[in-house]
Amino acid sequence: MDLDSLNGGHGVVTGAAGFLGSHLCDRLVGHGARVTAIDNFITGRTDNVGHLVGTDGFNLVSYDVTNFLHVPGEVDFILHFASPASPVDYLRWPIQTLKVGALGTHKVLGLARAKGARFMLASTSEVYGDPLVNPQPETYWGNVNPVGPRGVYDEAKRFAESLTLAYHRAHGLDVRISRTFNTFGPRMAVNDGRAIPAFFKAALCNEPLPVFGDGSQTRSLCYVDDQIEGLLRLLVSDYIGPVNIGNPEEVTMLELAEAVQDVVGTRPGVQFLPLPTDDPRVRRPDTTLAERELGWKAQVPLRDGLERTMPWFREQLGVA
Repeated sequence: MDLDSLNGGHGVVTGAAGFLGSHLCDRLVGHGARVTAIDNFITGRTDNVGHLVGTDGFNLVSYDVTNFLHVPGEVDFILHFASPASPVDYLRWPIQTLKVGALGTHKVLGLARAKGARFMLASTSEVYGDPLVNPQPETYWGNVNPVGPRGVYDEAKRFAESLTLAYHRAHGLDVRISRTFNTFGPRMAVNDGRAIPAFFKAALCNEPLPVFGDGSQTRSLCYVDDQIEGLLRLLVSDYIGPVNIGNPEEVTMLELAEAVQDVVGTRPGVQFLPLPTDDPRVRRPDTTLAERELGWKAQVPLRDGLERTMPWFREQLGVA
C-alpha cells in the first residue's frame, strides 16, 4: 500500500480535535479519504478542525470513546489518538487518561474487529519512562514508575500496546503501533505545559523562559509535518511495529531555550524551576526501524520547525 491507497477509504480518527489528530484529519482529507472524527473535547479544540467542518466526507462527532463505540457503514482504518498528551493535561485528568488508554482502546479495538478495519495505536516515547538507554530502540522495555504521577500516561500507553497486540494475536486483527516522540508545530495549546509552548509564550512576552532542573535534560523534537508523514507511512505499510517516529536531533532544554530566543529575537533569559517528579533525563529515538521499514526520516531541522511554528504562537498570544 502507499498513501494513494487512502483515497476513497473511510477512516475513523479518535482524538481528532487534538494537536496530532487534527493534522492527521487534514492529511487524510487531502488524500481523498472520508473521515469520521471523534473527540470528547476534554483537551481537543473545535477550532483545530473547524476549517474541515462542512467539507465533503468529513464528519465531526462529539463522543467519549470509553463508552460503547459504533460507526455506521464500512470502515477501512482507525487511528486511535484519543488521550490527554501533555503533563499538564494528564495530571489534571489522571483517571480519564487511564480510562481512555484502557477502556477507550478496548472499545476502539472492538470497533476495528467488528468492521474488519486496520487499527493504528498512537503510543508514545513515554513507554520508555526515564530511560537508562540512549537513544531508545523499540526493543528497550523502559524504566517507568507505575505509581508516580506520570505513570497514569506511561502505563495507559503501555497497557494499550499490550491490548493491541493481544487483539492481533487472539483475533488476527490488522494492527500498527507507533511510538511518537516529542512533536511540535501549529495548533499546540499555548498553556499545555510542554517546553516549546512555554518557551514561545515567555519569549514572545519578553519574560524569562521556564527551565526545569538545570536544563541539561534532553528532548528530540519532530516538526508536525514530518510526524504525520511518518504516521501515515506506518498506517499503509505492512509493518506492525512498534515503530519509533521522531527526530533524532537531540538538544538540551537550555539549547532549546536559546534557539527559541534566537527565533523570536528577544533575550529575556531563563528562570530555573524545580524538576518535576520522574521527568525523563534523556529522550532520543533510534529511528533505524522507521528508516528501514517505512523509508522515512525527519526532514525539517529544529530551527526551521521553530520558525514555522512561531507565527502560530504570535497569533494565539496576540503579539505582533
